[in-house]
Amino acid sequence: MIVVTGATGNVGQPLVQALESAGEQVRAVSRRGPFPGDLSDAASLRPAFEGASAVFLLLPPDFRGPLEPVLEQVGGARVVLLSSQGVGTGRHPAFFEDAVRGSGLEWTVLRPGGFASNAVQWAESVRSSRTLSAPFGDVGLPVIDPSDIASVAAAALLDSSHGGRTYELTGPAPVTPREQAAAIGEALGEPVRFVPQTREEAFSAMSGFMPAQVAEATLDILGAPSPAEQRVSPDVSRVLGRPPRPFSEWAARNAAVFK
Repeated sequence: MIVVTGATGNVGQPLVQALESAGEQVRAVSRRGPFPGDLSDAASLRPAFEGASAVFLLLPPDFRGPLEPVLEQVGGARVVLLSSQGVGTGRHPAFFEDAVRGSGLEWTVLRPGGFASNAVQWAESVRSSRTLSAPFGDVGLPVIDPSDIASVAAAALLDSSHGGRTYELTGPAPVTPREQAAAIGEALGEPVRFVPQTREEAFSAMSGFMPAQVAEATLDILGAPSPAEQRVSPDVSRVLGRPPRPFSEWAARNAAVFK
């Protein structure tokens, strides 16, 4: 039996589907799901983790740790942690990864870059005016389809040969916001106009739903990514035996969001 935390999210939902398609019994854990559990309340996870052979840990954005009490509930299960590319590039702290590696459990760490699904932030303007506004319109990052993250996670949960490995997960090529607008327009069958934003305009919009420090750090990545952040990783292909899906495929599959 495999436990999936964050089971209702962009990664959790396709991961549950992939595991069930592989014939696995899955316990889908979320704060308000059929198996309720809150990582901020480690004791609440004990019933969900009982008897698990492997556990997928997706930490919610408001989780501040420590992670050790959660890991104590895992028993002897293997752990697959969804971390972030920022740990490898030094932009994010490593303490959650360090906790997993120091737990004595068998572990795999996944470090995805930016999610293709972040494009949903533009859905309202695309629906209302067929426009998409973003800063740094011609700076590309190799965003990854969340379903590819889920596929790699499923492989790591099902096969212990991935134990002790850290995988960096990206899409197949850098894609710019201007190119994302074009791909969404192609998926809709009508043009989506790209409208450039200044950094100041983007910061004003982003700071309405995230801390100012996080908004500044995000804009630093979007505007001046390091070579490591623009690098296309081979890890999705190595694990899955196929290339990662391009942003255009994500847009086509999710066109209804923008209609």
